[in-house]
Amino acid sequence: MPTPRACARSSHTSTPRRADRANLRRAFVAAVAILVAYNVVRAFGVLGRFKDVAAVGLALTMLALARYAGLGASGLGLARPDLRRGARYGAIVLGATTAVLVVAAAIPATSGFLDDDRAKVSFPSLVFAVAVLTLVVTVIPEELAFRGVLLGAGTALWSEGPAALVSSALFGLWHISPTLGTMSENHATASAATTPAGAALVVLGSVVATFVAGLVFCWLRLRSRSLLAPVLAHLATNGAALVVAWFVVRG
Repeated sequence: MPTPRACARSSHTSTPRRADRANLRRAFVAAVAILVAYNVVRAFGVLGRFKDVAAVGLALTMLALARYAGLGASGLGLARPDLRRGARYGAIVLGATTAVLVVAAAIPATSGFLDDDRAKVSFPSLVFAVAVLTLVVTVIPEELAFRGVLLGAGTALWSEGPAALVSSALFGLWHISPTLGTMSENHATASAATTPAGAALVVLGSVVATFVAGLVFCWLRLRSRSLLAPVLAHLATNGAALVVAWFVVRG
């Protein structure tokens, strides 16, 4: 029969577990609420010229939520021992994605998808767009949110499968607003978006595509145990696509 002292010790050790799960739930809900609010504000153009600063603030907020939830470096995918493994996985995806994009640019039937007005910039502007606007302003905040806090907290609360599905579904919905804002800048989607039905199809396609991409990014994060893997993969789909498009529009 356990002694009163043992019972007290057992009660004391079970409380942090309950508190940790409660913090995880609160952090998850708070992250979703912040992302929704941020997306709505961004859609209405309220952020204006401060949108890049706001994106960095979003990344810092996600780090604060991860700390509150008690995820730690490994739970967030930032543990130093896993960085090399994450870099290896990410580099493979980066190389494969770039190769696919180069092939797509060389084929007339698919090169139109890379004919994007956003790529009509000077070389220094291209470097800034990839290194700062894509990596710092877009990729890092989104990865900290979706494959960091949401996937990490979701895995701790449920399991890897449901957490990956929820995180990826939210990632797909996150792209509704950006798609509405940029569909007219891509020649392939601009013609399809001339009618409400066409615009709806473009948005739906974007949501589905980014949902699938989110699942791949989640797999990379869980498989490599490092957030660096989906960061590099995400950079490939955004940054490498912009670089290849830059060559297409100049050709």
